[in-house]
Amino acid sequence: MTPLLSLSRLIDTISTWVGKLTMWLILATTLISAGNALVRKAFNQSSNGLLEIQWYLFAAVFMLGAGYGFLKNSHVRIDFISSKLSDRTRNWIDVVGILVVLFPFCSIGISLCWPFFMQAYTSGEISTNAGGLIRWPVYGLIPLGFALLMMQGLSELIKRIAFLTGNGPDVLNAEETKSDEQKHLEELEKKAADMLAGDK
Repeated sequence: MTPLLSLSRLIDTISTWVGKLTMWLILATTLISAGNALVRKAFNQSSNGLLEIQWYLFAAVFMLGAGYGFLKNSHVRIDFISSKLSDRTRNWIDVVGILVVLFPFCSIGISLCWPFFMQAYTSGEISTNAGGLIRWPVYGLIPLGFALLMMQGLSELIKRIAFLTGNGPDVLNAEETKSDEQKHLEELEKKAADMLAGDK
C-alpha cells in the first residue's frame, strides 16, 4: 500500500499545482475582460482575439480545476444525507462512484474529444471571427481536463481503500477537505445539541 500512497501524494501535488494555476487564470480572465470593456467604452475599439482568450481562459479554469475540486472535496455532495452515514459507508460509496461513474465518464470524455483536438491541431483550425484565435489549444483542454480529473480520481480511490483497509486516515473527515456546506451543517448540529443540553 505504501507505493500507492506515495503515488497518491504525487498526484495530489500535481492537482494542487494545477489548481493554483487556475486561480491565476481567473485573475487573468478578469483583467482581460475589464481591459477589453474599458477600451471598448473609451475608444469604441474591440478585439475578437481578446474576447476569445477570455473564453479560452474560462474553459481552462473549468476543465483544469475539476481535479483540484475533487482533491479539496468541493464538488457537489448531498451533505445532509452523507453526514448521517458511517465513515466506512461514505468511503464505500466513493469507491463505487469512482469506479462505476467517474472512471467511465472520464474515459468516454477523453475518447470522444481527442479526435476533435487532433483534427483541429493537424488542420490548424482558426476561429471564423476576424482576428480570432487558433482552436486546438481550447479543444485540447477538454481531454486534458478529463485526464487530470481521472488522475485525481485514482488518488482518491487509493486514499479510500487505504482507509477501508486500515492503512490510512479518513480523508472525508479531515477538516481541510470538508465542504463549506458540511462545515455549516456540523455547526448547526452542534448548536442544536448545545441547546438541547441546555434545556435539560
